[in-house]
Amino acid sequence: MQFEFTPKSGLLLIFFVHGLVFCFLLLKKGWQHQDKASLWLSLFVFLCAMYIAPFMLGYAGWYSRGFSRNIMFYVPFQQLLLIGPVIYFYTQSLLNKSFQLSKKDFWHFFPALAYFVYTLVVFITDKLILHQYYFYADQQDKDLDPWYQVAGLISMLVYLYLSLRYYAVYKKLAFEVVSFADSILFNWVQRYLLALLLISLLRVLFFILNPEWGEFGSKFWYYLCFSILFYYITISGYANSVQSVIAMEAALSDHEAPVQVQEKEIKEPAELVNLPEWKDKVVQMMQTERLFENPNLTLTDVAEKLKTNPKQVSQIVNQGFQLNFNDFVNQYRTEAILEKFQQGEHRQKTLLALALECGFNSKSTFNRAFKKSTGLSPQHYLKNQA
Repeated sequence: MQFEFTPKSGLLLIFFVHGLVFCFLLLKKGWQHQDKASLWLSLFVFLCAMYIAPFMLGYAGWYSRGFSRNIMFYVPFQQLLLIGPVIYFYTQSLLNKSFQLSKKDFWHFFPALAYFVYTLVVFITDKLILHQYYFYADQQDKDLDPWYQVAGLISMLVYLYLSLRYYAVYKKLAFEVVSFADSILFNWVQRYLLALLLISLLRVLFFILNPEWGEFGSKFWYYLCFSILFYYITISGYANSVQSVIAMEAALSDHEAPVQVQEKEIKEPAELVNLPEWKDKVVQMMQTERLFENPNLTLTDVAEKLKTNPKQVSQIVNQGFQLNFNDFVNQYRTEAILEKFQQGEHRQKTLLALALECGFNSKSTFNRAFKKSTGLSPQHYLKNQA
């Protein structure tokens, strides 16, 4: 089968080949490190490479020759109804290392399975029963039918929304149950979902500009933009998947992952009995035992010290101090930093060293917490005190 190298086919071929290479690398890493997120990302990258294949091969002349035309017609390259669920489950596996597919999750794959059955019926009817183009009498690739493209776009938007909602819940729970939320928020997830949103918006734009989606027309520019964005996701995802595993293992090795906490336990708390008494206990414990100096402090740690449960500690902090747990602990850390400033310790030690002594686990977290509490950066605060 001849491949006609043109500027369009050659450019898409570069992204296609790189996609397959990184698909293999992610699959290998996921298998070796038992990293489910890498396995899901590998599947996503493969689907993206297959997504651009019809246009890459089309610009290479495969629709104009008999045997290669049959490949283009009867191989369902674009699995549009599968990309959305893969995005959703990749997001979950990235944020929750204990994530596993349940039986009810398999319903998410039913639309993609139905489309695969449809393509199989088309192939059997045309090639094995009638021995002629029946479904393909119009010579139009079924993957490019407007109804299928629109259904794929809707599916991706729905699962993108579900992924964003899942991340929002994760972020909320992280701030409620650990004192190191900034280090496990994974900014990569935000960038990855933003890139997917941009891809979806591009599809909507090109639907408007080029409504005849079954024709090649000027859609090369959309597929080029898609290839660039999916390549960004591939490269960044490969790098960040390694970092996220290290961050999770280092930060949560001895603690419960925040996404495993029941949201209802911290979302709608009942009024706590003897709240002032519990507040005094928490304040006394934080001041005398200086628990905030533990950079990995969690809600469970405080609950064990108070001989109660994490739900009740969460209620004490939320209702008594009008703060989430992360901000509550960081407030004590900031006050400890201010005490060190008053004692002049910043003249003998670096700001980072002082921050680490007070329980902050990074310079960026320290800067954000300090500015949130005082309204100034540490440098500006010291400058104003001079």
